[in-house]
Amino acid sequence: MPSIDHHSADFRSGFVAIAGAPNSGKSTLLNRLLGQKLAITSKKPQTTRNRILGVLHRPCSQIVFIDTPGIHKATVPLNVRIVDAALSALGDVDIVLVVVDVAKPDPDSEAFVVKKLKAQLRPVVLALNKIDLVEKPALLTMIDTWSKAYPFEAIVPISAKDGTQIEQLVGSMESLLPEGPPFFPEETLTDMPERFVVAEMIREKVFRLTGQEIPYATAVSIDSFSEEKNGALVKIQATIHVERDSQKGIIIGKGGAKLKQIGQAARQDIQVMLGTKVFLKLFVHVQKNWSKDTKALRRFGY
Repeated sequence: MPSIDHHSADFRSGFVAIAGAPNSGKSTLLNRLLGQKLAITSKKPQTTRNRILGVLHRPCSQIVFIDTPGIHKATVPLNVRIVDAALSALGDVDIVLVVVDVAKPDPDSEAFVVKKLKAQLRPVVLALNKIDLVEKPALLTMIDTWSKAYPFEAIVPISAKDGTQIEQLVGSMESLLPEGPPFFPEETLTDMPERFVVAEMIREKVFRLTGQEIPYATAVSIDSFSEEKNGALVKIQATIHVERDSQKGIIIGKGGAKLKQIGQAARQDIQVMLGTKVFLKLFVHVQKNWSKDTKALRRFGY
């Protein structure tokens, strides 16, 4: 990485909220921007529940991204909290980066996002994501439609999955950042504790490896997290919380096969993040209707 001159009069730094409809590719984009996995992803909508902060270090700038949950009209208590977290982020940043899935538009949620944008004064950049899945004439039509929907500072067609035009997207935001020194040291990737990221990685595997209803009924808590052998081994015990006995049976699977699959997949990602060997032990606990219980929502960080 080129050396960073924090004392340059031209150095810029600021906060950018990544916002958009559920499943538009916000978390995939954050991971692409940072060059490594931080936010969890899946093909199911509303994977992200919390605000995830990731720091991009550039030669002349530092961009602090906040990956927010998908913005949509919500009624269930858990989803209301999720959307409130996303909307509150819009008031705390220097730039809003809206991500739209051009392959599978979500008109209702997108209209809701535009409505919320009009209630704030931050500059907004639009990333039209998944352009690898649409033909150019359709993309040009979308660019024209979106340019009339809101006065965006820039509209950049991208593919977060392939990395297409990511540099152009970063450049469009970099020029909008206020001048000033960095907020975080150069080695900082996130301000989230390791326990939080580990819990999210486990939850991602539940999303990816179970059926439609199961992921939305799960939360993950880290029961213990300890380093051994001078940091050469990290031992983690975690609990996957579900709402019904039937869900517990599905996550455990026949002879414990599904839980083992979830644990092995999560352990691989956690080892990459921590850079050391990991021993991961998973448990499954039934807490009936936790997603509708205010106290439980607070305990699980929502």
